[in-house]
Amino acid sequence: MQFIDLGAQRERIRDRLKVAIDKVVEDGRYILGPQVAEFEKKLAAYVGVKHVVACANGTDALLLPLFGAGIGPGDAVFVPSFTFAATAEVVALAKAEPVFIDVDPDTYNIDIASLEAAIGMIKKEGRLKPKAIIPVDLFGLAADYEAIMAIAKRENLLVIEDAAQSMGGSAEGTMCGAFGHVGSTSFYPAKPLGCYGDGGAMFTNDDALADKLRSFAFHGKGETQYDNIRVGINSRLDTLQAAILIEKLAILEDEMVARQAVADRYAKGLGDIVKASRNLSGGRSAWAQYAIETPKRDGLKAHLGEKGIPSVIYYVKPLHEQVAYRDYPRTPTGLAVSEKLPRQILCLPMHAYLSEADQDRIIETIRNYIGSNSAHVAAA
Repeated sequence: MQFIDLGAQRERIRDRLKVAIDKVVEDGRYILGPQVAEFEKKLAAYVGVKHVVACANGTDALLLPLFGAGIGPGDAVFVPSFTFAATAEVVALAKAEPVFIDVDPDTYNIDIASLEAAIGMIKKEGRLKPKAIIPVDLFGLAADYEAIMAIAKRENLLVIEDAAQSMGGSAEGTMCGAFGHVGSTSFYPAKPLGCYGDGGAMFTNDDALADKLRSFAFHGKGETQYDNIRVGINSRLDTLQAAILIEKLAILEDEMVARQAVADRYAKGLGDIVKASRNLSGGRSAWAQYAIETPKRDGLKAHLGEKGIPSVIYYVKPLHEQVAYRDYPRTPTGLAVSEKLPRQILCLPMHAYLSEADQDRIIETIRNYIGSNSAHVAAA
């Protein structure tokens, strides 16, 4: 049993992938070939934005908007503590300071009250200037952008949506990637929309920002690559990866339907004995991960392993407790949820090709271990 079955997906589109890859190899335009622009155009139409700027990886997709906004020393950027390191890493790389915010216990996304408290603290202290918020659509579920954008407008803050896990997800009729002033995503192979290497992209409706992002991603180029008007980096999506992503994008919506069916089956089969993830507030998660919570997590994980069922703990430690980030500011109201989740969260196999038989075996194994009379019941 696979935690994420890329092989099944590959078999589905094997012939189309071979044609696409062979075309790139035979054509010889390995850097910025026509497939890159084609993919950007198709992804922009899917997400519903004016511009998609492809880049080398998801981390650069978060870093480049900070460059574009001129964020640097003396600036504060508000980020959740319960997420992957890249969200805070890019802030530090830009020489600004990440300010850690707690997450909501049900959505696992940035907690609005915690965010408000942190902004107030930074303003009162006066050492840093509040400049941006990077909400994360954790496990594929959109953050509360209605509240976040209202705060951003009031405080004149840039919002960079970290949609690395949410391609294909949506909320209130808007696709993930289209929220905020700019969105960023990763095409790491295990993502809902992944390539066969590293890749990333940025989303915006701002013409001037899109031009800046393209420049920063290509050595700060102006009219040509030998006209350097900014100090940039080398961050381009390979043509081969773009060709692969075109084929994967074509089946993404179909896979979203299948992922939702898997999530619904998990919720129905486990919701009475563990805290089992569900779509919340009318949105559609991309289900990059399917998370459950139980105080019996460690024993359950070991038991699943003995039965040949893979599971992963996302995340084993919040960012504010990591050696690299423990000295950065944090919200004054504490990070209790971010500290609690690593002790009881567990992510189960989740992909569009998970069979009902395999999923039923996973559910049955969990139920048998925890017991039908568990007192720890809380449905998200």
